Amino acid sequence: MKSIFWRNNGLVIIDQTLLPARVEYLFLSNPTEVIEAIRKMCIRGAPALAIAAAFALFLGIRNLRARSYIEFRKDFDRIKRSIASSRPTAINLFWALERMSRRLEENKEKSVREIKRILFKEAKDILEENRSVTRQLSKIGAQLIKDNDRILTICNTGILATVDYGTALGVIYEAKRQKKSFKVFACETRPLLQGARLTAWELKQNKIDVTLICDGMAGYLMQKKLINKVIVGADRIVLNGDTANKIGTYNLAVLCRYHKIPFFVAAPLSSFDLSIKNGDFIPIEERDPREVTHLFFKKPIAPEGIKVFNPAFDITPHRLITCFITEKGIIKPPFKKNIKKIYNENQ
Repeated sequence: MKSIFWRNNGLVIIDQTLLPARVEYLFLSNPTEVIEAIRKMCIRGAPALAIAAAFALFLGIRNLRARSYIEFRKDFDRIKRSIASSRPTAINLFWALERMSRRLEENKEKSVREIKRILFKEAKDILEENRSVTRQLSKIGAQLIKDNDRILTICNTGILATVDYGTALGVIYEAKRQKKSFKVFACETRPLLQGARLTAWELKQNKIDVTLICDGMAGYLMQKKLINKVIVGADRIVLNGDTANKIGTYNLAVLCRYHKIPFFVAAPLSSFDLSIKNGDFIPIEERDPREVTHLFFKKPIAPEGIKVFNPAFDITPHRLITCFITEKGIIKPPFKKNIKKIYNENQ
């Protein structure tokens, strides 16, 4: 299954808002359509957002009539700012935009036509690299999975959130490929139910033994010793290891600490933001109250006019994290020192 790819001069994505009822693809031919798809969560997942951002930028510049680099750069920056405004927390989106910017700057002496060709290749490279990165991350992470493990995860970190295997779910897919035997428990992940609609669907499609639970059941399962590992993804990891991920992740980390359960974060190096020293400075997206008051925006489940607080992410302090699983290896504490080391070695 492909969740995002380039075909017929446009970006093609699975509309994740329709899952699990039906699989339907959207064809996106301009940056406005991509931005709208990102905001509506038709496409989501930090690594997938990087790919979407890169192609959205190319879609915006491909028909520009600017003849000089200065004219072209002005329009490029305008389109880039618009894409950057679509989701504030996932650093991968900004990472991809900055990578496209660097490629532009490196080739500013070339013709506009050649620059466009180079930027298109860069977007395709970001997509293909994501495939190899998630495969390598998954192989490294699968070492941590043992026979008879009972693994808990939250949100969706698999094929739908990347190009290929995924991050936290990628580890699970690779462990299955290695014929390890284990069970997975998926938190439903309120309010948009990415765990119920997407993760449960993905794992079931791939014949993984998965059980869906409500978010509030995690502590009970740990208390009953039905969970012995938790693996999650990340939208932004900062210098000291504090991690932004889907709201509810912090709850799981606290429960893991109390119950002495390993808490793993699986993420590519593109999810690390060393410009921020700790989690206090990570921007947290707040979303439409209707996500909370209406079951998937349709049937009301709360009183009309009720006040709603709907942050999309929370911050897990680094001291609650056992280790990070990346494509370049496992990062253990002390995180500030070891994140810097592995990140700088791979720049």
